[in-house]
Amino acid sequence: MGWIIAIIVGGIIGWIASMIMGRDASMGIFWNIVVGLIGALLGGWLGTAVFGIGSTLTEFSIPGLLMSLLGAIVLLAIMNLIQRGRVR
Repeated sequence: MGWIIAIIVGGIIGWIASMIMGRDASMGIFWNIVVGLIGALLGGWLGTAVFGIGSTLTEFSIPGLLMSLLGAIVLLAIMNLIQRGRVR
């Protein structure tokens, strides 16, 4: 049950991040989920290492959601740098 919730939340986080970064038209639901889950892992790792804030994959919290969103945005910025040579 926890993985189903993580996939749903990851998809929502990935979708919000793709709208913020202007990549919503080029991404489908699969890539939104992938970006959301990897962003949650990245944001959770950074949040735990730097701020002591947990990830949404281990527990549900508003700071964890924000760190997941931040991780997804950073991941999309890195993808933009690799694909286009600049951050939008």
